[in-house]
Amino acid sequence: MQHFYKLGLALWMTLMSVAVQAGYAYNLPEPVTPIARETLHMHNLVMVVILIMFFGVLAMLIYSFYTHRKAAGFKAATFTGPTNRKQWLWALFPFALLFVIDYGVFGIPAYHAVVLYEDTKTDAELVVKVTGSQWMWQYDFPAEGVSFTSRLITPREQIDSGAVKGEHYLLEVDNPLVLPVGKKVRFITTSNDVIHSWWVPAFGVKRDAVPGFLREFWATVEKTGTYRGQCSELCGKEHGFMPVVVNVVSQEEFATWLASKKPVATAAAAAPAVPASATAETAPGVTDKVAVVAKAAQ
Repeated sequence: MQHFYKLGLALWMTLMSVAVQAGYAYNLPEPVTPIARETLHMHNLVMVVILIMFFGVLAMLIYSFYTHRKAAGFKAATFTGPTNRKQWLWALFPFALLFVIDYGVFGIPAYHAVVLYEDTKTDAELVVKVTGSQWMWQYDFPAEGVSFTSRLITPREQIDSGAVKGEHYLLEVDNPLVLPVGKKVRFITTSNDVIHSWWVPAFGVKRDAVPGFLREFWATVEKTGTYRGQCSELCGKEHGFMPVVVNVVSQEEFATWLASKKPVATAAAAAPAVPASATAETAPGVTDKVAVVAKAAQ
């Protein structure tokens, strides 16, 4: 008995420690996309139904064990299968009930969620290509001509030397992805080397980036803020150092950010053209200026 007491005390102290409860939550992250809301709805529905089934079966077992105990004069049955209508009813009813729950209660909402998740092209307002590499992400906006990489910037001393960890340890990058709020974004994923997986829990989306394949998903983020995730497919020794950071901003802020990411060549191309008739004699210094602009465009 003393051993059980010590074991219970140790377990209680472990569970009540601050370190254990630091990242503890009773539910999924707050959903900020339609897909995330569907996922949370399915999760809650399944939890409610299976808890009702669990306690219902447990109550029946306790009642049966107590009522049909040997001390009350009951003897164990000798049959090996249903032999009358009542026994067949007790055998088939649970099967029919589980069939209805699986295909009706769970199946219809799950089918709706899958169809919603795969509807990538309808009314998409922005396309982002996500390319996984060992060990960073590359983001491309094909229509806008913008491309950049996103790498982990957590200091190595925090990782290797036991230095004090930052607020967003292993979840901070140099160039976060920026998206406009309320816009349907179509994501296309692929990889340069091995299989990676782009995952942001608050978005309710996770899609593998497979070499040689283009795979799609979509998200409409309904709330501004910074959302963090990471690669969720084991992709090598630096797998744990491949975070995803997404800043969701207003349309005006997004347009400003996008303009700042466009290549310098765009500004050079917008420079006024020099007339063909101009020469070094008639327009002193023009030739030198054209050369400088051309060099900057390169």
